Amino acid sequence: MTTVRSADFVQSLERGLAVIRAFDRSHPELTLSEVAASTGVTRAAARRFLLTLMDLGYVRTDGRFFSLSPRVLELGYAYLSSLSLPEVAEVHLEALVAEVNESSSVSVLDGPDVVYVARVPTSRIMTVTINVGTRFPAYATSMGRVLLAGLPDEDLAAYFDGVTIDRLTARTIGTVSALKTELQRVRAQGWSLVDQELEQGLRAVAAPIRDRAGRTVAAVNISTAASRTTLEAIRRDLVPPLLAAAARISADLPAATRAERRIS
Repeated sequence: MTTVRSADFVQSLERGLAVIRAFDRSHPELTLSEVAASTGVTRAAARRFLLTLMDLGYVRTDGRFFSLSPRVLELGYAYLSSLSLPEVAEVHLEALVAEVNESSSVSVLDGPDVVYVARVPTSRIMTVTINVGTRFPAYATSMGRVLLAGLPDEDLAAYFDGVTIDRLTARTIGTVSALKTELQRVRAQGWSLVDQELEQGLRAVAAPIRDRAGRTVAAVNISTAASRTTLEAIRRDLVPPLLAAAARISADLPAATRAERRIS
């Protein structure tokens, strides 16, 4: 699907951000050629972007390999500090975790992914470490399905038009049609339960966090190991406190803030 850019679109900014995003957990260090190949720009352009980012303090080099500097964290913290959500949610997540003795997180929707903005863990039950800023495909997560189910119909239709579904485990939902059916169920019941679709052995249940206008602006979850918690136990023991925590977070959000409008 071709993206139509506005007349005011600044392509050099897009490419500069692409250079930053080229570095990730699997590629913490890259050569100039690797950055150029990853971002689709020429070596000369990649060099200019990298040197500019070095001058700004966001990138460093040992002469051959480039890597991000800790200053890049400022970009993420600028977003988080503009939101009331993580601060409001934290105390409720701590209370929820103390009550159910399972990890709990809050995320928002960013394109096709969920992005974690708050988390209170207990024991580690995933092979991937989850931190603030971690993202996963929305279709395979309980929080993602809650957030997708809360989208206006036109936004959800646009998501379906662009989504590519990869089977992350043998249990991952496999088709857009099946996902549409599941999201209808989530809308009807008001929460989502995902059984080992993101990672084998992981079960999670999520509920929406809504603003004063009733819009879904975030999601809160409880995650647990499949080996110690049955689906029946999740529905019986975890869903009620989760819904109560979601309601408390929603009630404590400031009314109609600019930050909430940006999340939604």
